[in-house]
Amino acid sequence: MSSIGFIGLGNMGGGMAANLVKAGHDVTAFDLSEAALARAEAAGCTRAASAAEAVKAVNIVVTMLPAGKHVRAVYGEQLLGAVGPDTLLIDCSTIDVASARAVIEQAAEHGLAMVDAPVSGGIAAANGGTLTFMVGGEDAAFARAEPILQAMGKAVIHAGAAGAGQAAKIVNNMLLGATMVATCEAFALAEKLGLDLQTFFDISSKASGQSWSMTSYCPVPGVGPETPADRDYEGGFANALMLKDLKLAVEAAHGVDASVPMGAAAESLYQALVNAGAGGKDFSSMIRFLKGAAA
Repeated sequence: MSSIGFIGLGNMGGGMAANLVKAGHDVTAFDLSEAALARAEAAGCTRAASAAEAVKAVNIVVTMLPAGKHVRAVYGEQLLGAVGPDTLLIDCSTIDVASARAVIEQAAEHGLAMVDAPVSGGIAAANGGTLTFMVGGEDAAFARAEPILQAMGKAVIHAGAAGAGQAAKIVNNMLLGATMVATCEAFALAEKLGLDLQTFFDISSKASGQSWSMTSYCPVPGVGPETPADRDYEGGFANALMLKDLKLAVEAAHGVDASVPMGAAAESLYQALVNAGAGGKDFSSMIRFLKGAAA
């Protein structure tokens, strides 16, 4: 088993670190939040006083941080100078592709192997160890990272070279955001046209309009499998996080001169939803916004 330093113990990172402990790994953890540190300690992690301290005597580092600027700062200012020469670095944050590639290049200049490995699945999957990891980096680094990631997920997929994990994540979530908007529009229109929403679900979920946003994450309470819609849109993938990913996708599209009109439209709508004060609600609460109700 490995000795792992884990930095970033928020809603996602806390569950991920706990699952590494369950898999038998020795995890030393750090977060700026005392409450997050206490939860990690209760889950079997060893508390560290700083990020640098957490990685001094480990052979694997896993980070789960909010944005590219945090990843650049933590690695550049704290971690790269503190880890041992054979330490593998795994960043599971969702950040811009340019930052991911820059940090991996910086790690290589220090003689260190690193992968970007953003996740899909949300808080429940992080706690349950059923995340999907999209990994960017060299083959040898991926081979070393794969068993660590498998302890936290159900699927670990090598997407390509450095930054490819981030590219796959933001493109996937752009598709998810746009699909959810369309699904919410469809249910709102079906209701206006007098259709019973369960009946519409029964039809469309078996017809050409079927999508994951409908069959696995239906935005209508009481229709389909249980989703955040059944909990007043609490406890899922927050609108603010969807907006973050859509902004990353649209920014990346501009950088490569790609046309993403649906992605841009979804970004605009989720920006409006967040501006309306619904940043903490699940992204399927878009249906209430489109219907003119308080999000």
